[in-house]
Amino acid sequence: MTMRYLPLIGIALIGATGQSVTGPQNPPAEPQEFRITTHSDLVLLDVSVKDPAGGFVTGLTKDQFKIFDNGREQPIQVFEAGDIPVTVGLIVDNSGSMRNKKPEVVIAALTFVTESNPKDEMFVVNFNDNARLALPRQTPFTDTAELLRAALLSNRVEGRTALNDALKLGLSHLEKGMQAKKTLVLISDGGDNASELSTGDLFRLAEQSRATIYAVGIFDSDDRDKNPGFLRKIAALTGGECFIPDKLTDLVGVCRKIAKDIRNRYSIGFVPATTERAGEVRKIKVVASAPDRGKLIIRTRTHYRAMSNPESQTTSIKETRPKQ
Repeated sequence: MTMRYLPLIGIALIGATGQSVTGPQNPPAEPQEFRITTHSDLVLLDVSVKDPAGGFVTGLTKDQFKIFDNGREQPIQVFEAGDIPVTVGLIVDNSGSMRNKKPEVVIAALTFVTESNPKDEMFVVNFNDNARLALPRQTPFTDTAELLRAALLSNRVEGRTALNDALKLGLSHLEKGMQAKKTLVLISDGGDNASELSTGDLFRLAEQSRATIYAVGIFDSDDRDKNPGFLRKIAALTGGECFIPDKLTDLVGVCRKIAKDIRNRYSIGFVPATTERAGEVRKIKVVASAPDRGKLIIRTRTHYRAMSNPESQTTSIKETRPKQ
């Protein structure tokens, strides 16, 4: 089943009794499966919370968050916390500039795989002159490390850089995944000299998607095609994070950190109080408080664009909540 997700989304978590789950409940003895129905009247955000020292802040409850839509506080309608499986795409640069970096990139990407939720569904997009899905045609997603390793090694390191086209392919393939949360991890120098898609059009696609994008910039100081500004912008636009490691040996630690961040995020949703015009851009601000953790650092999308075509689809997840 193909699902279409935009930042403007409605989610109803419906248990066996048919009752909507919109706030913290008493945790069940065993994880329960819920259906997720998406609508066009609710905004769902993927939110990271850290303390001033950069440590992950877990175990927060719904009443510790506030959401502001164009400056107006909105009631939180959906709240999920815990290590929920994710649909993840690894978008890996295989252009000529990566020739001497390929072994470290593969090792770091496989570290990300092993540190992620074992129920995540993953895929790989390799790109140089063109972008292509790297898993076998009959396997659109996998949680098997050996298949992902083979996919990461399947492309020769040569040619130019179709970065925008690779991200477009990744965003499109994410929608075929069954998990509600969507993430891309991009490893590249940020440059593009071969795409058909313009950078402006890519930013609009990312803005309209539900994907959180993490960007990892690896390049030499004399790399003429490097574009760290692009990497920072695409990550900030989608509520992810950009990393520019000082040396290749830091790449494994960066990928381990990204995997941990994905497993410690909150899903928070609200219904806008006003009726937006299709295409209208509205600013979002999320704040959280935990008196014993200092001033919290929130990372999520800073705005959303109203949908013009309401849709409704259904999938399922396992509900996971922090231990009380």
